[in-house]
Amino acid sequence: MNATADELAGVVDLFGGLTRPELERALSEAAFRADGQSVDETALEAAIDDALESFALVRHVRTRDGERQSLLVAGPTAFPSVPEHAEDVPHILDVERRRLDREALGETARERFVEAIEDAVDAGDANDDRIRHLLDVSYDLEAWAPVDLAAERDRLEAALE
Repeated sequence: MNATADELAGVVDLFGGLTRPELERALSEAAFRADGQSVDETALEAAIDDALESFALVRHVRTRDGERQSLLVAGPTAFPSVPEHAEDVPHILDVERRRLDREALGETARERFVEAIEDAVDAGDANDDRIRHLLDVSYDLEAWAPVDLAAERDRLEAALE
C-alpha cells in the first residue's frame, strides 16, 4: 500500500494526530484489510517526508502529563482523504482522539515555515519554484491557524524580484 500525502493527512485526521509508529500501524491495518497487502516502508518514509515538505503534514511536539509527544497532524495544504479500507482503523487502534491547541499548532507550523523560507531564499534563483510554492502555502497556513505571515510573504516576494 502506497499512501498519498492527502491520504496520510486523512489517516492522522481521524485521530486529530498520530505518532509516527501509530501512523505506520494504522496504515498497516488498512493495507492488511485490503486483501492482505503490506506497507512499503521505503515508500512510506518518502511519502511522509514529502508530506512534511509540502505542509500536507505538520510535525507538532506537545507536552501532556509531563511527557513530550511528537505528533503528525493534517497540515494546511492537505485535502485529507481516508484511504480505502482505513475507515475502521479508529476502531482497531487503541488511540483516543487528540484535541490540539490550535495556537500552539499554528506556532509550530509557522516556525517550520520560516525554516523553509530560509532554506529556499538561501538557495537563490535555483529555488524560484519552491519560493512560489511557499507563497501559496503562506495563505493556506494563515487560513489554517491563527498566524500572520505578511512579513514572511514580503521576504519571499523580495527574493523573487
